[in-house]
Amino acid sequence: MYQRIEFAFAVLLLALIVVLVGVAAAARVVGAPIIWSIEIAQLLFAWLAMVAADLALQQDRHIGMSLLLDLLPPSLRHYAEVLNILILVALVGFLGVYALINTALMHPRLIGATQMNASLVHASMAVGLLLMLRTLLVHLYRSVRKLAE
Repeated sequence: MYQRIEFAFAVLLLALIVVLVGVAAAARVVGAPIIWSIEIAQLLFAWLAMVAADLALQQDRHIGMSLLLDLLPPSLRHYAEVLNILILVALVGFLGVYALINTALMHPRLIGATQMNASLVHASMAVGLLLMLRTLLVHLYRSVRKLAE
């Protein structure tokens, strides 16, 4: 269910970016540029990138993570997979803490023409890393259960 919600959110963000860029391009052609369009497009893209990264992680579509595991014999593959996930949990958790701190620090800063708080953009990193942490913990649980069997 969460995957469907994230996918729908990603599709919505992508559609909004495409429409916004199209409208901004048309407005520029007729001589009435929308000065805030780039800032909003960047905000939407930051959120899209983080949601898409979590969706790729949920579906094991990160090629770098599976490339080395595919080279190992099946007896070692499960142990290496658990070790890999543990390392990623530590890394994503570490980055998540600093992303939350960074989001709070960026709140007073205002972005360009929109004058929106920079924390709206930086929050995408914190939320995305928390989503990835959740996904990695689910993967870890499944991998440990495989080892137990």
